[in-house]
Amino acid sequence: MWGENNTIRLSLDRGDLWDERVTGGEGWWKEHTYQKAADLITQMKSDTVQNWWDKPYTGVTPTKLPAGRIEIRLPVAEVVKRFELNLSAAEGIASFNSKAVIKVMYSATQPIILLSIKGSIPDSVNLLSTMDVYRRKTAEQGGLSSGGSINNLGYPEAEKGHSEKAQWYIQQAANGLKYCVYLQSKQIDNETLLAISITSTNDAIDFLSLASQRCNTALKSGYTVIKRTHAQWWKNFWQQSGVSIPDTAVQKQYNLVQYFYGAASRSDAPPMPLQGVWTADNGTLPPWKGDYHNDLNTQMTYIAYQEAGRFDEGASYLNYLWNRREVFKHFAKDFYGTEGLACPGVMSYSGQPLGGWGQYSMSPTMSAWSAHLFYLHWLYTADRKFLKEKAYPWCSGVGECMLGLLKSDEKGILKLPLSSSPEIFDNSAKAWLKPNSNYDLMCLKMLFLSLKEMAMACNKGTDVKKWSGAVFALGDFHTKTDGTLLLDAVTELPYSHRHLSNIIGLYPFNLITAEGGEKDAKIINASLKKWDSLGTSQWCGYTFSWMSNLRARVGDGEAAVKNLDIFVKAFILRNGFHVNGDQTKSGYSDMTYRPFTLEGNFLASQAVQEMLLQSWSPTPGEINTGIIRLFPATPKKWANASFSDLRAEGGFRVSATRINTKITWFCIIAGKTGVVRIKDTFNGQEPKWSLIGVQKKGKIYEVNLVKGQKLEAVF
Repeated sequence: MWGENNTIRLSLDRGDLWDERVTGGEGWWKEHTYQKAADLITQMKSDTVQNWWDKPYTGVTPTKLPAGRIEIRLPVAEVVKRFELNLSAAEGIASFNSKAVIKVMYSATQPIILLSIKGSIPDSVNLLSTMDVYRRKTAEQGGLSSGGSINNLGYPEAEKGHSEKAQWYIQQAANGLKYCVYLQSKQIDNETLLAISITSTNDAIDFLSLASQRCNTALKSGYTVIKRTHAQWWKNFWQQSGVSIPDTAVQKQYNLVQYFYGAASRSDAPPMPLQGVWTADNGTLPPWKGDYHNDLNTQMTYIAYQEAGRFDEGASYLNYLWNRREVFKHFAKDFYGTEGLACPGVMSYSGQPLGGWGQYSMSPTMSAWSAHLFYLHWLYTADRKFLKEKAYPWCSGVGECMLGLLKSDEKGILKLPLSSSPEIFDNSAKAWLKPNSNYDLMCLKMLFLSLKEMAMACNKGTDVKKWSGAVFALGDFHTKTDGTLLLDAVTELPYSHRHLSNIIGLYPFNLITAEGGEKDAKIINASLKKWDSLGTSQWCGYTFSWMSNLRARVGDGEAAVKNLDIFVKAFILRNGFHVNGDQTKSGYSDMTYRPFTLEGNFLASQAVQEMLLQSWSPTPGEINTGIIRLFPATPKKWANASFSDLRAEGGFRVSATRINTKITWFCIIAGKTGVVRIKDTFNGQEPKWSLIGVQKKGKIYEVNLVKGQKLEAVF
């Protein structure tokens, strides 16, 4: 909801509105295969490969589609003074200079939007199609930028209709898709009530009647009745977990991003692509097609739900990947020539490859990174059913694809035919690195270690040996003699860059840790010194929030909060969305543009959680070895902080309070029967335990708990 003076606009979107028409010919990836590309690159013919894989992305489609807008004009004397998002009830509010108030909710329990206007009767309420918006913007501006013009899709004019109390438009899209935006009004004393529904041929043959029925039913119930179940849903959502930190701006961003999960990611609905369900309402198509970028964006958009306990919301992306496994099996066979499955590095809603910079859009290891989310979901839920029925089958499918591509070199080291490190050297020939790049190596090691651990939990002894062997055969990471992580065996990172791909083993993969001994410490210190020396001139907003997580993971709370503060100060808009460029033009980055993508927001939210609680295993690939660390990277200025019901690996619920930099209380509720391990981060304080039997081994406290049992400690 947005606007000015007496005009309020409600931008509309729906996650499955996509034009899936292929640019470059149907099934172009079947002809221009991975092996053919590897052969050409060996022959120094990378330009041909670039043309094969980059060109399909230059077309208008496939693309996410916007859905138009509602425009409300109140009498000229009315002037909007304030917009507010009530997070607790997920309700938008616009207040005017008079007593007029507009409230809107996108129901959490019904496929309906309700808008209430009190204190003023609108002069007009109009429904604008995407083409209407396009024509208006071109008339105002004389041209459009961003992701390309709606007009380029070649759609026929929307069919518009109206009755006494309703108006609607039906847009014919492509491949048989039609969608309808339906608006119906009702006057109740001094309240104007609007109901809006977006339906399509994905819902019903007679989707117009369905939209009408939904609006009729909602108007009969009324705003108050619909809000009752809506508000209860959100109450339950917010009760899952919470954090409290003494930084208003960061706290506000954290809460908003948690809201994004509830607002835009449901287990039975499309997952969030680059802009979620907030496609820009400006007459254009979304930047980067509003697609699913699997070289960072989707993985980092879904990196913050595990610790927050938003498992239903996080399941949206996992269910999406699971439901397309047959598509991904065909892609592995047709493009990579292997068994198993692989999801494209850049893909549409249906799961088809879109192409783009081929070093990343067609890279097999993007699937390994996506598999990491299945692994994390299992670790944090301790859900054995999910492990056996979804996580292990999907991830092992990726593992089989990777094994099919890896070949032993003369030293017995497994190597991919092609290698790269997102998105270093862009799409130039130089971006083809010497296999395996550290990025690819880290993705593969994480995949095989997680598969080993999951196979152990599933009692698959033969598989354990297979995945263990693959880990060993990959060899070690590429470093300089001082420990600095390289891009590949010979190439050093030459300049500031936005993507932390060559140090991804520190975070989120946790392959090189602050507790990993002298060798790991050497790598961490040298690599971060290198990154610091290169500066931030080529960083995007998400780089700062990613680096905040990474610094927290290695125990540097001060560096973590410094990067997070810069992100919140310079890389978010007034409405809270992350943008790529420095909006303050303060020199944090040379990039100052403002296309928005969501992953930076979610990384910022996770950074807060990383500073408050960590539970990773110091021995990846081994089962049940996670250790709970309370306030492991909390900065000094967060002297007073607390959290409730954050999740730790193993399915544990953890709550804790810190006052004047000292932990005063914590509580752990077991998500499964077994040993809980807690690192001594208590600065010399001795905990008073609520249960007997807690033993200390070195720096780790251990105790056996049964599922649901509570352990508390006070100081």
